[in-house]
Amino acid sequence: MNKRPLILISNDDGYQAKGINQLVDMLRDMADIVVCAPDSARSGFSCAFSATVPLRLIKQHEEEGVQIWSSNGTPVDCVKLALSQLLGGRRPDLVVGGINHGDNASVNSHYSGTMGVVMEGCMKYIPSIAFSLCDHDENADFEPLRPYVRQMTDYVLKEGLPKGVCLNVNFPKKGAEDGFRTVKGDYRGVRICRMANGSWNKEITTSHHPRGYDYYWMVGHYSDDEPQAQDTDSWALDHGYVTVTPTTADLTAYEAMNILSPLASLSFPIGTTEEGVSLKS
Repeated sequence: MNKRPLILISNDDGYQAKGINQLVDMLRDMADIVVCAPDSARSGFSCAFSATVPLRLIKQHEEEGVQIWSSNGTPVDCVKLALSQLLGGRRPDLVVGGINHGDNASVNSHYSGTMGVVMEGCMKYIPSIAFSLCDHDENADFEPLRPYVRQMTDYVLKEGLPKGVCLNVNFPKKGAEDGFRTVKGDYRGVRICRMANGSWNKEITTSHHPRGYDYYWMVGHYSDDEPQAQDTDSWALDHGYVTVTPTTADLTAYEAMNILSPLASLSFPIGTTEEGVSLKS
């Protein structure tokens, strides 16, 4: 019996991306690793899965303790395929998404295919962590993340996570402290944060094609809608902290249930009799 933990890794940047390959390098001595990731970039796919497209799996590489597979599907497809087809009946001890090239804090987590990976793991009751670096460069420097990724992974492997909870971990970019979410020198520490209330605006750029029609690019600018709130992931990243946001698969707004209780006492049609007369509650 193999007693090493098993970690399933996927991403939304594709199996060839530097971030996922660096992640494998960081964790390969800690566990057996199976990578199943898209064959090309699938950013923004969130929890989408393929209902009408046949899926394929291609083994890209195998060595002791590491298998790397690619699929033409979404990040969530990759997790589902791996669980069903690649693990030989073993249940992963951990699902890890990333390391993403780009920020997945605040409302970005709703769009993120990296978060789609860990939400799928979370809904299967497997402890799951997403790692993201606030740097879109394909050659981004992931090495400063190594001790954080290893220690957080080790912690979750040993301690687990509450049922239905996954972790969204984001890192500022190390560099000159003059850009978006960059930090000069070392990270200032780790903060457990809530997701910031933010929004995207100016999301569409219109261009005119020489053949006479308009076409559009999805772009946009992120706005932190509560910049003074110091308990959010956006504030912490802007001030040089690594952020850990516990995220739940249960989307119920429990605090609103009592507020909305009058809806249950309204009179609604609930069906019809054979004679066509409406019945009401």
